[in-house]
Amino acid sequence: MRILDRQALRLQLMEHEGSGPMRGGRHLVYRCPAGALTIGYGRQLETNGLSPEEARDLLDHDIQACLEDLASFAWWGALDPIRQRALVDMRFQLGAAGFRGFSQMLAALDNGDYTSAAWHARDSTWARTDAPARAQTVTVMLETGEDV
Repeated sequence: MRILDRQALRLQLMEHEGSGPMRGGRHLVYRCPAGALTIGYGRQLETNGLSPEEARDLLDHDIQACLEDLASFAWWGALDPIRQRALVDMRFQLGAAGFRGFSQMLAALDNGDYTSAAWHARDSTWARTDAPARAQTVTVMLETGEDV
């Protein structure tokens, strides 16, 4: 198929899938008229899923969103790469609101007190119940600045 034909087909499918080229696709999962879980421009998740490359693209996009969010904190740029990685991991799992719920950890980070920041992260449902193994890794990285 020629490039121009492919572009025309793309626009046609975008229009027919109910999102239209100007609306950017459906960003949340929905059920199509046939009842299948669908996202974007008619991508049926139950039958097509994601390729490994698509999953990595989504991960990269989500990492970028985390980095942009964390850059809003004054202390972010002063962190070493290991601590940055630990906090991206935590922010990735918890989301923006969940991460910001760690107010005492954030205050400790603002003061450059990594031992206290790690302690406050450990003193949470996230660390005790939700993701104890992950929290152990993340908090050691946060406290020591060393890879685990």
